[in-house]
Amino acid sequence: MHKKHNISFLFTLLFIIHTPQCQNTKYKIRTIAFYNVENLFDTINNPETFDDDFTPKGKNHYNSKIYWHKIDNISKVISQIGFDASKTSPAIIGLAEVENRDVLEDLINTKFLKNKKYQIIHFDSPDRRGIDVALLYQEKYFTPVDQEIFEVKLWEDSGKRIYTRDILVVSGLLENDLIHIIVNHWPSRRGGQVKSAPKRAKAAFVAQQVIEKINQNNKNAKILIMGDFNDDPIDKSLKKGLISTGKYQQISNTSLYNPMENMFDQGLNTLGYRDGLNLFDQILMSNACLDLDKNYTSFKFYKAGIFNPGFIISQKGRYKGYPFRSFQNNNYTNGYSDHFPVYIYLIKKH
Repeated sequence: MHKKHNISFLFTLLFIIHTPQCQNTKYKIRTIAFYNVENLFDTINNPETFDDDFTPKGKNHYNSKIYWHKIDNISKVISQIGFDASKTSPAIIGLAEVENRDVLEDLINTKFLKNKKYQIIHFDSPDRRGIDVALLYQEKYFTPVDQEIFEVKLWEDSGKRIYTRDILVVSGLLENDLIHIIVNHWPSRRGGQVKSAPKRAKAAFVAQQVIEKINQNNKNAKILIMGDFNDDPIDKSLKKGLISTGKYQQISNTSLYNPMENMFDQGLNTLGYRDGLNLFDQILMSNACLDLDKNYTSFKFYKAGIFNPGFIISQKGRYKGYPFRSFQNNNYTNGYSDHFPVYIYLIKKH
């Protein structure tokens, strides 16, 4: 089951830079990013979800002061992703672990993001924790033309329904280039990686169906699939479920390129848990997003990265070297998130 909504076109503007590698050629560069913002809840108790911990009377003592501090922290991070190259924040950013549209409205109206005029795409998911995925975009760069959500239906062995996050699909124009963005937050590893693996396999199956649906209309569709997959690039849900590869030259029309696989092989990570390091946050892409000949006559993949400046890294204690998380032992740390954001650059000759 999915919901669908069409929206009208808007006019978009251009931004031009010179890439360091080609000083005589003008390029447009756009940052596409993803960020798990770690429990971005408001302070209001929602009786339909398990958000009690994130209320003033909850165990996290989550009040308005903490909320607005976290909002400022997250917006500060978003404002800096890709700024060095593009001189602006991401044209498009997918988010995970947001409670509702209200927190997104507060996020885009902070001093760090207000002048970017971000717009929001969000649907409420049935997730029992009350967290959703969402998409923010700068309207001068991106024009949505279609948006859908797809349910990931899971059941326990007893037959009881397990409610998790929907998959968000947004199609639109990155200036004049049609792209399709799929935002995910797959089921966690609660209960153990092996025991929980079938849940992520089901999420991968749904995501793959979405990809096939898009390809039915256009075999050369530009597809970006991003999210917190709760699996590493080499795990079965990514390698087999999404048919992904980290080998740039071996990509085909039926597979996805995952630049984060090479990062994982190099020991890079986006989160740490119980003394283990993982790279759950990833952005994969279809063959049409690659430009093996380096012509860049339309927006194509240029570079991928993990955004981890020093201020969002824990500098001491048990989590030293890990992302500077918001909460530890039910106390607010003044931190940011327990995940690092990831991003890619798409570039195009002007």
